[in-house]
This record gives sequence, structure tokens and C-alpha cells, in this order.
Amino acid sequence: MITIQPIQIREHYALINSMMEQLHISEKEFFLKTAAWENIAADYMQHVIDTQETCDGTCLLAYADNIPAGFIFAYLEETDESRIEDYINDTLYVSDGYVDKAFRRQGIYRLMNEELEKIYIAKGIRRVVRYTLTNNHRMQQFLATQQYTPVRLVYEKWLTDDGKNTLPLFPEQL
Repeated sequence: MITIQPIQIREHYALINSMMEQLHISEKEFFLKTAAWENIAADYMQHVIDTQETCDGTCLLAYADNIPAGFIFAYLEETDESRIEDYINDTLYVSDGYVDKAFRRQGIYRLMNEELEKIYIAKGIRRVVRYTLTNNHRMQQFLATQQYTPVRLVYEKWLTDDGKNTLPLFPEQL
């Protein structure tokens, strides 16, 4: 049985930190420039705690038969004058999500995403923004099934310290 409940990250720090570490390890398999969790953990965890507490953030924790199976985290980005879109309300930014390998392919992420959207749709949010890597095809397929549409592509160039060569960013570029 899958259950989902909202939590305060501060109160479940060790569990969310552990899952965030696993998320970063997973992302490192897709993107070579993903920072080592041990180098960013304290600052990143403080960031998600701060945004949860100051930007109407929500962290949902999924349990499979009372065992923590995954989480999803999102918060509101306030509209400012720099927006170029014809949208004047706050935007929900889904920043992190993870399901433990032992619990994947059971619809847990979909359930968490649906619950998260339900919470914010009730608050009047009409724009949800998410990022995923260009080579994370499973996430792209999932997002397409949830009626997300790719809107912008971000192009990046990473250079060696001397600025003379381009660094590989994806495993297939090695």
C-alpha cells in the first residue's frame, strides 16, 4: 500500500538528506558535472529547508507499506518584472524528486506528482515548471504523459580551466 504525506524537511533531515544523496548519485549517471553530494549537502539542504519555509514549499514523502520509498519537493517562485511570459501569478517550481530503486515502476512518482499538483492547483497555481536533463528519457516520457510540454532548451558550454577546450558533460561524450 502506498501512502503519501506532507513533511517538514527540517524534521526529517536525515531521511531527505539520504534520499537527496541518492538523487545526486543517480543524476551523476546522466550528467558528469553533477556535484558530489558531500561537497554541497549542507548548503543544498539548507536551501530546500529555507525555500520550504519561506516560499510555500511542499515536500511529500511516499511510503510503501510504511517504508519510506521516495519524495518530491516544490516551492513557489514569485512573479517579478523580469518575466517575459504572459502569466502574472506565482509559478510552482518542482525542484527535486526521487524514488528508491527498490520501489520504482510502481507509480509512486506519478502519485506524488499528482498530489503535489492537486495541492497547488487548489491554491490557484496555473503554471508548473520543471527541469530534466536532455538524456533523461524516462523522465521526459513521464512528463509527456502528465501533459508537460518542453518550452525552452538550455544550451551550455563548459570549458577547461585554461578556456581552450570543451569539457564532456554526458557519459556518452567520454
